[in-house]
Amino acid sequence: MRGRTRQILEASRALRADTTYAEGVLWQALRGESVPGLRFRRQHAIGRVILDFYCPAVRLAIEVDGGVHDDEAQADRDGARTEALAHLGIRVIRFRNGEIVQQLPSVLGRIRQTAAEQPREKSGTTPGAPH
Repeated sequence: MRGRTRQILEASRALRADTTYAEGVLWQALRGESVPGLRFRRQHAIGRVILDFYCPAVRLAIEVDGGVHDDEAQADRDGARTEALAHLGIRVIRFRNGEIVQQLPSVLGRIRQTAAEQPREKSGTTPGAPH
């Protein structure tokens, strides 16, 4: 395994071990039948990017944003990341921590709706994933 790939995988493992409360709430919902027929991965690496949640079947990334994302520089990085993922055919939707904790049914409804709008992958492959 190449050095950079190993670093990304170790970082994603560390992020899984250090989940925020909102990420934990959403992960429990996504692991259940809240989004029927779809399986999500948590802290999934695509290239040099680690996504909070990713569903390869519909190429949908879900990002959970806390207060750090209010910073203008971070918002610019988030936008560039979303654009780069869009070039790979991956749609990104973002939710605030409070939105997940206080309005989970609405969040799940939006995820279901967005997933339904996405074309399904036949092979289930992940673009840019380490081989």
